[in-house]
Amino acid sequence: MGYLKLRTIFALAMLSICISCGQKVEKKEVDEPQQWLTFNGKNQESKHIVLVSGDEEYRSEEALPQLAKILSKHHGFKCTVLFAQDPEKPGIVNANYVKNIPGLENLEKADMMVIFTRFRALPDSQMQYFENYLKAGKPLIGIRTATHAFNFGKDADTNFAHYSNGYSGDKIEWTEGFGRLILGEKWHTHHGHHKNQSTRGVIAEDATSHPVTNGIESGSIWGPTDVYGVRFPLPGDSKPIILGQVINREGVFDENDIFFGMKPTDKILATENSEGVKVNDILMPIAWTKSYQIPDGKKGKTFTTTIGAASDMLNENVRRLLVNGVFWTMDLPVPQKANVKLIGTYKPSAFGFNTDEYWLNKNLEIVSFQLK
Repeated sequence: MGYLKLRTIFALAMLSICISCGQKVEKKEVDEPQQWLTFNGKNQESKHIVLVSGDEEYRSEEALPQLAKILSKHHGFKCTVLFAQDPEKPGIVNANYVKNIPGLENLEKADMMVIFTRFRALPDSQMQYFENYLKAGKPLIGIRTATHAFNFGKDADTNFAHYSNGYSGDKIEWTEGFGRLILGEKWHTHHGHHKNQSTRGVIAEDATSHPVTNGIESGSIWGPTDVYGVRFPLPGDSKPIILGQVINREGVFDENDIFFGMKPTDKILATENSEGVKVNDILMPIAWTKSYQIPDGKKGKTFTTTIGAASDMLNENVRRLLVNGVFWTMDLPVPQKANVKLIGTYKPSAFGFNTDEYWLNKNLEIVSFQLK
């Protein structure tokens, strides 16, 4: 996926955000490459959330700025959003560049991390910030591809190979990598038919009173991304909160439609996916809670959801699920019905691998176009 131009938008952003969002962004020189975005909180005491994007498929670089705006504007958190970038082109976000995410030093003083990356192979100097964060037992949320957030080649010169998806080395505690140890699952399978079967979220029977479900009616969560497969039982004290029904597309497949012809009104439960696997006999969790503890580290809390792509976030209760998860994971009272109204004009891209390029306009919203 392409690029987000962050370089000289800041001067325009300052004025437009104050008008349209009531927000301010930390000041930097206009001619200095703007490599990450920070939205101020309610006051100096506001909790600081660092949102780490970096995936080539589900447009985390579009989803996380919008989530940050919601958390900042409606709930008073300070939010910093980080992006993948080629170090030779600072300030231009390239989701396909897997070896650099500038700004991870923000994790040193962060109160919360939201991670939405896919198969990153970052230098040790950057991975150390994740290690320090996890050793401190701080809370985090993993979205969609965060189950396979990191991946290093067999010959990679790194001290963090154990973070890799499916790790099977000498560090037994880290077997299967970051996804399994920290979040509860690594990359497993597409349970639903990719681009053809959508996801409807229903509340697990024993989670109807869980704070993460506040303000969410069972069945109201929907997204065009398919249900991911997980293995049962999820490890440790994992607790499924939302289960994913696999829903057949009732309309005509349309590659140019943001939902690929699927619709939020689709209701038909699928019997099997494209490989003939029964998909709704036993529902896969698409959101769950878990505690984690890495060797020599403190115990912490995680919330994982495999729904949350940029296009999924057009659904109000997908947004509410994420916001609720932030409050719960930080041990803060979860609002009875969190305000998750979109900030500005939100027109996300459909998920999929492509080479479209993206700029941030003066309102820090994504405008897509293709450079020749």
